Amino acid sequence: MIVAFGTYDAARHPRAGILVAGLRDHGYAVAELNRPLGFSTAERVRMLRQPWRLPLLLVRLLACWALLVRDDLAHRRAHGSPDALLVGYLGHFDVVLARVLHPRTPVVLDHLVFAADTATDRGATGLRVRLLRGLDRLALACADVVVVDTDEHRALLPDGRPRREQRGVVVPVGAPDVWFAAAPGPDGGTPPGSAASDGGTPAETAPLRVVFFGLFTPLQGAAVVAEALADALPRAAAAGRAIEVTLVGHGQDHAAVRAVLGGVPGVTWHEWVEPADLPALVAQHDVCLGIFSDTPKGLRVVPNKVFQGLAAGCVVVTSDTPPQRRLLGDHLELVPPADPAALAQRLDELTDAGRLAAARARAAAAREQIRPAVVVGSLHTALAARGVRP
Repeated sequence: MIVAFGTYDAARHPRAGILVAGLRDHGYAVAELNRPLGFSTAERVRMLRQPWRLPLLLVRLLACWALLVRDDLAHRRAHGSPDALLVGYLGHFDVVLARVLHPRTPVVLDHLVFAADTATDRGATGLRVRLLRGLDRLALACADVVVVDTDEHRALLPDGRPRREQRGVVVPVGAPDVWFAAAPGPDGGTPPGSAASDGGTPAETAPLRVVFFGLFTPLQGAAVVAEALADALPRAAAAGRAIEVTLVGHGQDHAAVRAVLGGVPGVTWHEWVEPADLPALVAQHDVCLGIFSDTPKGLRVVPNKVFQGLAAGCVVVTSDTPPQRRLLGDHLELVPPADPAALAQRLDELTDAGRLAAARARAAAAREQIRPAVVVGSLHTALAARGVRP
C-alpha cells in the first residue's frame, strides 16, 4: 500500500489528486492521510517573503501535523507500515515529518515547486532566497524519489548519491478527470464557437471566446497578455470578427493588467471562481491562454492551465519554450515568449473558423496523453524498480 501524506490541498492544487488517481489506475492501493493546511500558494509565498507572517504558518502546520501523527499511528495499527509514502505538492515541510515517522520506508516527494525558484520569480532576493534554497535542500535530502514536472526542473536537483537521473522522476502535471468531464462532447453539447452554442449564430461570425485564469504572476506573463488583448480586441472588432475575453483570478500583476485593459470592450472579469466551477467555465471558451513570460522559471515549466485547457476541450495558446514544445508542441498554438504582438496576431488568426477548427483538432489529439494514468507511468516504473508494486 502507498500512503499519500501531508497538508496538500487537492481542491486548490490538483496535482496530488492526479498522482493518486494515476497510481490507482495502475492498480496500487493508495490511502490518503491528508490534513490540508488551508493556505494558497500565493499565501505561502507571501509568508516566506514576509517573515512576520510565519508564526501563523507555524501554528497551523503544527496543528495539522498533530492530526497527521495521530492518523499515521492509527493507519499503521490497522494496516501495518506502508510500502511507500507519497508527500503531496508543497510538501517542503511535510516530507521532514514523513521521514521522521517512517525512517526506513521509501519516501516520494512531489517537488513540483522549488521554493527559492518560485520566490525569485516573484521578486524576492537576498537572505530570503538563501533560506528558501536551504529549505529546498532539506526537503530533497528527506526524499528517496523526487517527482518533478520537466527535464529542466530535474536538472535543478543537486548531484549526489543516488544520481539525479536515478532519483529524479519526470511526471507531467496532467489534468484531473473533472476537467475532461467538463469538455464539450457527444453528450456535453457542441464546441463553444459552433453555431448551436451561439443560438444559431453562424460559426464564421461567432465571437472567439478566450479565457485566461491564474494568479497574475510574472511567470504567467499577465502583462504580456494584457498588451496583446489591448491590441487584438479592437483590431478584431474593426474587422467584424469579435473576440470576447474572460479573465479569472487576482494577484501580483492584476492591477497593472486592469490598467491596460480598463477601457477595452469585450473583457469580463472574475476575481474568484470556486475550483469546482472553474472547469465548466473554461470549457465554455474556444481558447485557453497559457503562460507567456521569458523569466527563467517561465522557460522551465509546462503549467497546470495548459493541461487543464486541453482537457476541457479548448485550443491552448502558450509560449514556445523547450518543455512545452517537447511535451505537447504538436497540439499547442505556440508563440514566442514575452511577445504581445505575436500573441495578438495568433488570436486574430484564430478568429477564422477554418483555422480554429484545425487548431481544435490538434488540441483534441493530445487529450489521451494527459490523463492521470498516462502521466504517472514513469513514477510507476520508478516505484517498481524499488520493489513497490501493485
